[in-house]
Amino acid sequence: MDLPVMPPVAPMLAKSVKEVPAGPGYLYEPKWDGFRCIVFRDGDEIELGSRNERPMTRYFPEVVEAVRAQLPERIVVDAEIVIAAGDRLDFEALLQRIHPASSRVTLLAEQTPASLVIFDLLALGDESLLETPLGERRARLDEVLAGVTAPVHRTAVTDDPAVAREWFGTFEGAGLDGVVAKPVDGPYEPDKRAMLKIKHERTADCVVAGFRWHKTSTEEKPLLGSLLLGLHAADGSLQHVGVVASFPMARRAELVEELAPWREGALETHPWRDWAQAQAQAQADGRMPGAQSRWNAKKDLSWQPLRPERVVEVRYDHMEGTRFRHTTQFVRWRDDREPASCTYEQLEVPVSYDLAALLSAKGVN
Repeated sequence: MDLPVMPPVAPMLAKSVKEVPAGPGYLYEPKWDGFRCIVFRDGDEIELGSRNERPMTRYFPEVVEAVRAQLPERIVVDAEIVIAAGDRLDFEALLQRIHPASSRVTLLAEQTPASLVIFDLLALGDESLLETPLGERRARLDEVLAGVTAPVHRTAVTDDPAVAREWFGTFEGAGLDGVVAKPVDGPYEPDKRAMLKIKHERTADCVVAGFRWHKTSTEEKPLLGSLLLGLHAADGSLQHVGVVASFPMARRAELVEELAPWREGALETHPWRDWAQAQAQAQADGRMPGAQSRWNAKKDLSWQPLRPERVVEVRYDHMEGTRFRHTTQFVRWRDDREPASCTYEQLEVPVSYDLAALLSAKGVN
């Protein structure tokens, strides 16, 4: 491969802001909820680079074929790999695609095919566009992608902040993550937070049902890593919905002592007792405790049960199915709330949106 912009390239990043910034001077795009991907094509050589600069090429053969069929012979673009399920994006299905077995990858490529949503142009032919202003890069990208069809898409874009605010209020129903604002005169700056992102932010009251040790925790200096959160389903069962992990180091030590009373006898009637016992058996067999992390096979996901009697308020952006999409943020303890009152009913249901219409959007609105 011999391109003016060569892999690996760390994608340009965004910093969070509370509101859609007013124009002029910005282009606004949907914030797609998938795998960030820098696509490199030099003839038959194609590489799908990830955010951590490791190639994802082998996991998405259908995307590779779509790039080969529809993109110019020599090109580098910034994009997102997504999977659409009905009228919304399915991030859980996307996670399943990262699998070590080639046969499984081939099967999933047929059962849950991915799409490529392109939003920036980094190189074309022998020309690097990293120093070219975004407005010009976008115009060139529109020309290059004028004739593409599914599963290749170019993202919708607008220069109107009012439209961007409308998108922010409606796109979540299609499984999108928010809105991104990019300086129209800005160059492409790899690995720098040169864009702005506006994401949804809500709170929920959750049952604290366990915790994980911090990666630096020792017997001499125990440190809490994260709290395991639960919500009650319609049938009354307590469902694991995610974790809260944003604590200063000093607070991590305090929480170990503070939560000690809830560790006593926690496993006897714990609703996740089977999970805990399976973990204990895995440890006894010499296998990795807990469930294996899809991204880090060495990561310890074992946990310690707590009697599910305390409630915590957490801040979250949005749900992916029945779980929080990202790690939540601690707000406060809610000892005034009964654990049984922590149900899915408290969560906001996003407005529905036609994902197919969004994927077929063209040009500047």
